[in-house]
Amino acid sequence: MTEGGVVQADIAVSGEKIVGILAPGDSNQARRVVDIGGLHLLPGLIDMHSHHREPGFTHKEDIITATKCCSAGGVTVTVGMPNVSPSPTSVAILKDIFALYKEKSILDYNMNPAATVLEEIPRLATMGILAFKVFMVVDTGRSYPHMPGIGVHDHGKLLSIFQAVQKTGLPLMVHPHDQALMAQIEHTYWAEGRRDFRAYAEAYAAHDGIIWDMAVAVLLRLQQATGMKLHLLHLQTKRCVEMLRAAKAEGLPVSAEVNPWALWLGNDWKTIERLGPYALSYYVAPHHSEAVWKALLDGTADIIATDHAPHLKEEKEPGWTDGWKAHTGTPSAQHYLSLLLTDVSAGRISLERAVEIVATKPAKLFGLYPRKGAIRAGADADMVVVDLNREHIITNEEVLSKCGWTPYAGRKVRGLPVHTLVRGQFVLENGKVVGQPGYGRLASPV
Repeated sequence: MTEGGVVQADIAVSGEKIVGILAPGDSNQARRVVDIGGLHLLPGLIDMHSHHREPGFTHKEDIITATKCCSAGGVTVTVGMPNVSPSPTSVAILKDIFALYKEKSILDYNMNPAATVLEEIPRLATMGILAFKVFMVVDTGRSYPHMPGIGVHDHGKLLSIFQAVQKTGLPLMVHPHDQALMAQIEHTYWAEGRRDFRAYAEAYAAHDGIIWDMAVAVLLRLQQATGMKLHLLHLQTKRCVEMLRAAKAEGLPVSAEVNPWALWLGNDWKTIERLGPYALSYYVAPHHSEAVWKALLDGTADIIATDHAPHLKEEKEPGWTDGWKAHTGTPSAQHYLSLLLTDVSAGRISLERAVEIVATKPAKLFGLYPRKGAIRAGADADMVVVDLNREHIITNEEVLSKCGWTPYAGRKVRGLPVHTLVRGQFVLENGKVVGQPGYGRLASPV
């Protein structure tokens, strides 16, 4: 899959780089030839939003296990989120975290630090990061996964952050959330004695997604006021799609991501009933999910990122009776490419558009293109070989995450990664992870 479409070709790799796209058979002088006849070669996936849980929460995931999941899922660049402990709010903390990745990561990596300490923002911007991150949420009744220190819902503080990040030229990722509205909604449910997983799912989707719509409206207006590059996370309502589309029509530098749970998991109430807390993240009503799908197809939504969020079963189980006591989020890095390719097979999305939203567009949005994100001469040899015709039923037994489960268990998919290469080296070979901790390198902007 080249930027011009699918071609029959040989790809020549020397060292870490793609050095040529050749006519079939022209690579016979190579020291090693890998025959992938009948399969498709795609650019490696760039996942801008993944929770690797290290440091601080390595009982449920760590950098090694997270990057194993990524290797198996065709990901060649994975970018961590700052809800770890200590949270990367300063240069000193981020240096320590990068040292952990340098020692342990199988893949190329980065980390989105929290932009909550204003004086640290310009210093953090010099460290090769791709973006900053802010959560507009502080959890009610728990200190995880949205812990104090990285959550900001005061609009004045947000304005100050936007202004500071704008001066760096880097994007700011924001988890939208209206804390005041959510507090009112939550207390309404609690007053009725409703706290189970159904109540939790309904509360976050209450009033047709009002907590998301109001937050996104504020964020888009702050972006307009400051000119900062804004990247909206967790796109999941029709109104948010409409607001985003209008902002893009004005030519504003805004982008948005969609997560697997909005497309393949939390968009069916039957799945919520069956899996309870294991399906949450959030409930996305079908009319919202359909709007999000259309946004992906027409370019209003820019990328898919995993929001890979592993938790142990014992951290999920309390959610059956009290959704507010369960850790929210679901693992997805290992399987999201297969879920997407299943929709390619079904004709819902073209292979070209699928590759764009998981590889090329994230590279362009976050400064990695042209070194990454496309199969082209001179680019890093980050590639994933997929068998578009192979069918598979996902199981918990194959899960490489420490959490040991997947909400997609039992799901039949069509399209599987066979090989994954990072800078010319196999990290997945014939479906087996072969990458070594410490091979990964900081993927900084070009």
